[in-house]
Amino acid sequence: KVIQTKRSKIQKPPKQESSDSDPPVLPRSKPETIEPEAVDISHSLFLSPAPQAAAPGNPIMEENQGSLSKPVAVMACITMTLFYVAILYAPTLILRLPPPQSFKNFMIRRFVCAAVSSVASVIFVPLILPISSLEASFLFGVYGIRSDHLWQAVVFPLFLTSLMYVGSLTLKSILLVNKWKQHRNQDGRPLFDCIKSTVLSFPSQMSSVASNVLFWRNFVVAPLTEELVFRACMIPLLLCGGFKAYNVIFVCPTFFSIAHLNHMMEIYSQQNYSLLKASMVVGLQLGYTVIFGSYASFLFIRTAGNLVAPLVAHIFCNYMGLPVLFVQRKGLVSMAFVAGMISFAWLLFPITRPDLYNNRTNNCRCWQGYCSWS
Repeated sequence: KVIQTKRSKIQKPPKQESSDSDPPVLPRSKPETIEPEAVDISHSLFLSPAPQAAAPGNPIMEENQGSLSKPVAVMACITMTLFYVAILYAPTLILRLPPPQSFKNFMIRRFVCAAVSSVASVIFVPLILPISSLEASFLFGVYGIRSDHLWQAVVFPLFLTSLMYVGSLTLKSILLVNKWKQHRNQDGRPLFDCIKSTVLSFPSQMSSVASNVLFWRNFVVAPLTEELVFRACMIPLLLCGGFKAYNVIFVCPTFFSIAHLNHMMEIYSQQNYSLLKASMVVGLQLGYTVIFGSYASFLFIRTAGNLVAPLVAHIFCNYMGLPVLFVQRKGLVSMAFVAGMISFAWLLFPITRPDLYNNRTNNCRCWQGYCSWS
């Protein structure tokens, strides 16, 4: 009885009745892991080279993780560079063709070799680049061959490049005005007649220019093949190899300058220059190609991978040559050069904002997700 009395005094806690107003208690679950995905940009053509952890449920990321290393990317660029130069001598050394009879035939033969090298590089790159599609339109985008934002890729880089040549353009304008003044004093014709005769002679001048093989080399073949190989093919390889964008700007011109080393032997053997003089000439050319190559690579990356931007800059620089820094007794030219370079430095980043050349989607407004460039 005592035991029963003690048990009766121990009261069990009342059961809580569930009401409809109380929210249901859900069982705890493990936190879900968010799997990394490829950057979905309108012109994002392959995975960003930024290091990311491969998720077990993402086969694309697993497949591309580590698929292109830095040594492979560098060796691929070296291979394309050597092939671009070596094929120029293939007709004579390998195919045993007779030497060309004229300079025009010599240049046409080199045009064909440069075209073959460019096509080979375009075919070679997709074999090692971790891209997800081999469709023609997709591959054109890989190489920066795009139809969107075309006028921006032409006008803005051309205007920016022309700022470096304000001194040269000022000098050309002064010389042109002086030439017109001389014609007016000699012939007694007004300035309007001089302008009219110049305009009327323009078609014949264009016809002679179009038949000039050097015109095709400087303004068509060389810019197109060099930009296609050394920018459109190499920059995607280096970016996917893990190089940072600012490193690519200075690494890529190295290959571009190597492709011009063959000029030293040509100058030394064909033009009877001394080895020292040939080295100085080619050294100046290499320095210029490194500077321009860095600028062209900068344009290609900043303009969302648009090949047109460095191409128009290349053609314009070939036409203008080296910028005029100083002219004796013409201080206006030097002042114009300084003003142009200051304007160039001031507008370099604003006028090449990636969102001017690419549709802004998914909060990422630049090619391959390099938003740090904005």
